[in-house]
Amino acid sequence: MKKIILLAVAMVMTLSVSAQHRTGSVSLIPKVGFNLANLAGDVSNNSIKFGLVAGADVMYQVSPLVGLSGGLYYSMQGCEGSGDSKFNIDELNIPLLANFYVAPNFALKVGLQPGIIVKAEQKNDKVTVDMKSSMQSIEVCVPIGASYEYEDFVFDARYNLGISKLNKESGSIRNSVFQITVGYKFDL
Repeated sequence: MKKIILLAVAMVMTLSVSAQHRTGSVSLIPKVGFNLANLAGDVSNNSIKFGLVAGADVMYQVSPLVGLSGGLYYSMQGCEGSGDSKFNIDELNIPLLANFYVAPNFALKVGLQPGIIVKAEQKNDKVTVDMKSSMQSIEVCVPIGASYEYEDFVFDARYNLGISKLNKESGSIRNSVFQITVGYKFDL
């Protein structure tokens, strides 16, 4: 029994060593995916809105187990309201993340993400109202997530917790976005 356990440990260690990332390497990872977005705080009668997200990360491998990444994404966020009401917020997100490889090809991520609000509008039936002037121009989220790399494909899931308010008025409305993306890693 001890031999089987030692053999299993040796195989896992071999896999871990062969799957480690090369220190000092730089990679470009274009990604595309979807958001399940909502607004939190002083809002009512809202529900999850489906939106698309696309962009790219640049990853610098600090050590075999730690990488730092910065990205730029176009993200469709907001929420569904009651009836045919929708609140659409399009942002340019700039995620700055630390990636901790806790298992072969599996990383946990945490960081800070400023977002530049490009468009904000409320739609009711056939009427669209521009809401950008009542919104902050920049908001901040804390992304928390995980990714798995298979060959050169990167599967990423993260939750973006809004920590700054979106609206200029009294009260506080914040983003709450669950994001799933798939990308392809190019070593530079």
